Amino acid sequence: MSDDPIRLVTIGRILRRRWRLLAVLAVVGALAGYGTSLLYPPRYTASASVLLPGQWEERALLTQAEIATSSAVADRAAAALGWRGVSGRELHNRVSAKAADGNIIKISGTADTPERAQRLSDQVAQQFVTFAARIAGAGGDSTDPDAATGPEALRQKVAEAGRRITDLANSANPGQTVEGVQARTELEKLRTGLEEAIKKLDQAGPAANKAGMVVMGPAARPAGAAPPTRTQLIAAGALLFFLLAVVGHLIAARVNRRLRTEAEIAAALGSVVLGTVEVVAERSAHGPEGRGARARIRRLLGVDTRWEIPVPPASGDEAGRRIRCRRVCARLRDQLPADGCLLVVVPDGDEIARRAAGQLVAEAGGDSLLRVVGVPVSQPMVPDRDTESGALVVLSAGSRTAEELAGIAEACADGGHEVVGIVLAGPVRARARRSAGHSPDNGHAPDNATGALAVRGHAAGGSV
Repeated sequence: MSDDPIRLVTIGRILRRRWRLLAVLAVVGALAGYGTSLLYPPRYTASASVLLPGQWEERALLTQAEIATSSAVADRAAAALGWRGVSGRELHNRVSAKAADGNIIKISGTADTPERAQRLSDQVAQQFVTFAARIAGAGGDSTDPDAATGPEALRQKVAEAGRRITDLANSANPGQTVEGVQARTELEKLRTGLEEAIKKLDQAGPAANKAGMVVMGPAARPAGAAPPTRTQLIAAGALLFFLLAVVGHLIAARVNRRLRTEAEIAAALGSVVLGTVEVVAERSAHGPEGRGARARIRRLLGVDTRWEIPVPPASGDEAGRRIRCRRVCARLRDQLPADGCLLVVVPDGDEIARRAAGQLVAEAGGDSLLRVVGVPVSQPMVPDRDTESGALVVLSAGSRTAEELAGIAEACADGGHEVVGIVLAGPVRARARRSAGHSPDNGHAPDNATGALAVRGHAAGGSV
């Protein structure tokens, strides 16, 4: 199952043959998602936008977004809202902010109702504007009076220094000595530098303060819950259980160790394959029969049949199937001694093999008896040898593992029976309508079915 085409075919086979089970598991997953939604009530998210005027670099915008979600802003918002049992630490986990295009900080708040989410985002946005203005020194509630007057006092001192420089330049005995000219030049350079510094201070003042942040209106009340919503949880639960069921089927198919080829089956039983008996497949042919509520549930879900078995090939008419069965009987006669009967061993639960054994009994004829016994696979036990000349194992391909077949072979050896041959039961689809009065294909042979089998030759255990 390592090739992709085979994998796709396998998934399609799962969907066709186990769709009832997959549907039930999807419903169970949906119920699990619904239960999860009850444990986690819906959340609503509202967003408020704050405009930052002026020119801002990307790193500066990211810094402002971090300030909007800081604990200082969250604590002020919690105090302003006054919600019982809601602290600033909890609000900090409910608030997020990001920088958008156009120097906009988008602040989002999450709460259990749309109204609370709207109030939360509006309050956080307002507290962010107030806190940012206070940091920049433009807030009206600043407690440091020197912070606002410092730049203006500096300008006054620079202007006074410029006037003194002018006075010194005028009194420096202009034009008479070289030292006087150099002094005037140095003083002019100093005054020019001070004037340029004042210009830069005036230009940097508004950009540094970044005053005038504006909340762009109240946050819109959310119309729906934030993801994951209840519908999303239900859909996710159904999809998760469905995928887990499909993956479980694929894993089971990958670790399946049932033998499918004739060579593997013959090596496990230590004998030869005499041929294949075709059996018209029925719905319950690949699964064990049972009664009661558990068996009815298995049939309802479709788990009473094996899904990994390919669709049985189409067979010819009933006469063709009987001819193939006679040929298998003829090969069997060549492998048995002239006298004695044969013990037909059928693993329990293999309905296809049990019906194939019934066809062999019906097609056999002669004086010797053919005895059919069912053998449990978990603890195989075969009757002790009486008049039998050997054991014939009848089973369907892909139904047993090598260990199980080895256990059947050991049980035959413990009972004194030599495995003289193997007959494979192959399910087929009938093309023509079967006759109601014919018994080989219609009926099921009981476990103690017997029939005459004419034998000849003395090459028991030989090859065909």
